[in-house]
Amino acid sequence: MSKKHTKHAKLERREISAHGAVEIAIHGAPCSDIQALANKVIATLGSGYSLSYIDTDHKAFDNDLMPTYLRDGAGEMVSDKINYLQINRKGEINDFDRKQLHANIDLALLNGNHHSGAEQIVILNSSITASLEKRQERLTNILAFVDQDGNKEIPAFIKDRFPDWQSIPVFDYEDTDSIVHLAEGRLQSAKPKVKGLLLAGGKSVRMGHDKGEIEYHGKSQRTYAADLLKAFCEDVYISCRPDQIDELSEKEDHDLLPDTVSGLGPYGAIMSAFREDPNAAWLVVACDLPLVDKASVKYLLENRSSRHIATAFHNETTGFPDPLFTLWEPKAYPRILHFLSLGYSCPRKVLINSDSHILQTPDQDVLSNVNTPEDLENIRKSMGSVPETH
Repeated sequence: MSKKHTKHAKLERREISAHGAVEIAIHGAPCSDIQALANKVIATLGSGYSLSYIDTDHKAFDNDLMPTYLRDGAGEMVSDKINYLQINRKGEINDFDRKQLHANIDLALLNGNHHSGAEQIVILNSSITASLEKRQERLTNILAFVDQDGNKEIPAFIKDRFPDWQSIPVFDYEDTDSIVHLAEGRLQSAKPKVKGLLLAGGKSVRMGHDKGEIEYHGKSQRTYAADLLKAFCEDVYISCRPDQIDELSEKEDHDLLPDTVSGLGPYGAIMSAFREDPNAAWLVVACDLPLVDKASVKYLLENRSSRHIATAFHNETTGFPDPLFTLWEPKAYPRILHFLSLGYSCPRKVLINSDSHILQTPDQDVLSNVNTPEDLENIRKSMGSVPETH
């Protein structure tokens, strides 16, 4: 008798369906009508969200239209179609691979004639009712009925299966606005909560003393920046090294989040945050950015694009996006782990080489970084005050 394997660390897991963050299967109609309805939703929401459509092509199976390269032994065929990329792969795909493949998808619409989804939209089409009844086990969480017959008649087997069927909305098939509104409502309800992460685990070697202890605003920068994040995020953590815990716990009221990955600097801190909560979007601010203020944080959050892996400001000094004042979405976590597996631990490289949303900041000064005594002197002059250290 085999035993269940349990020798592993208990980790928080990202709450995501097999095909994306929100997964809606459309049932109850011929494939062409399901495809048409899905296309209407995608055409309306596609510019603001990352969407996918999942279907099965029986024609390719029946006529053995597998590309020659795959039939002759290749495991993968990649074709650059100029306007899009087509990848054909041989073999099955398991649930773990599927989640990785669709990790960036906000909403997946599935043809319910061939695939199951976590939630469902049921088209009321009397000619398909018998077929739908045979697959009724796929109906688990109906969001809406879409009337195609014109009589809004709910099948008896659905009434028996869902005692609260009368509370489920019924839309006309041509009422695209209501169907899109329903889908967008699910997207908004699934939008990740934002948590704050202040990066304060650096050793301040170039400065010569703890940068987090410098006072620019009447209190230590570490406390000031954490308080600033608290104005926007219900949960705020101060990222630190494990050896800082005892010292900082006596000075700070905010929760401490020690690095669980050592030797990677800010990269390890961001990974540790996602390990703490892989379902949150993490608003990351480094404690050596003393000019970050409420206006800049507010601007970043107001211009957030959750369809991308992150929203960041372009730094005119470096010519690249600034990774240490960035809102990282949950879909960034697997991307960060992927780069680490390739031997890279630079968060800026992740932003540059990923689907990131880059903003022009209204004030480039907020990205002024203080790492050395010379930097400190320049900031002191620009602020017209003398920063102090404890």
